[in-house]
Amino acid sequence: MLRDIDFTLGAHETLAVVGPSGCGKSTLLYMLCGLTVPDTGRVLLDGRTIQKPGHDIAIILQQYGLHPWKTVLDNVALGLKIQGVGKTERNKRARKLLDDMGLLDREKDFPRRLSGGEQQRVAIARAYASSPRLLLMDEPFSALDAMTREKLQAQLIRDRMKSPLPYVLVTHSIEEAAYLGRTILLLAGTPATIRARYDNPGFGDPDFRETDLYFSLVRDIRRGMGNYF
Repeated sequence: MLRDIDFTLGAHETLAVVGPSGCGKSTLLYMLCGLTVPDTGRVLLDGRTIQKPGHDIAIILQQYGLHPWKTVLDNVALGLKIQGVGKTERNKRARKLLDDMGLLDREKDFPRRLSGGEQQRVAIARAYASSPRLLLMDEPFSALDAMTREKLQAQLIRDRMKSPLPYVLVTHSIEEAAYLGRTILLLAGTPATIRARYDNPGFGDPDFRETDLYFSLVRDIRRGMGNYF
């Protein structure tokens, strides 16, 4: 359950949401993309109320959400196919994204032949393919080993330098929230409310994790989290 959740995300902004397990972080994402409709209040995108899923909002899930019976190329192009984009054009766009992700040589493979990190890169490429207005991520890197997780986090930052797509990330990881969110919200309580907001002036620096400012932000968020355990 959620109560009094109120925030605005600018066209070039990013938001990380952190909080205890079960506090409603994933529910918030489902409301933002129209999978769940709030009992009160509204979710707006460019002034339009979101009441059902659409191609202008993409979501990346923890367990990748790839179709095992489709090739890597077909998985990336799936959203474009649903939108009615012709095969030649959708495959062209999908191949460009796979090239950006370093996976062009895997386009004919099926997901079972890919590592966890590769599968998540396919999921990211699929999310980008439909040129969404907003990207939502539900614990997208939590199932990966530490090195792969950090590599994909850094890649997400690099991707934003080329195309500043706004996103909302929910995570259990304080360190991930501090690296990937320009603003960080701490949710806690029953029903969950916003207990703290943190601004992140170091966001966007690929080397931010090596700075004193990063460690100070992590400490501040951890102290805030500690009040609800």
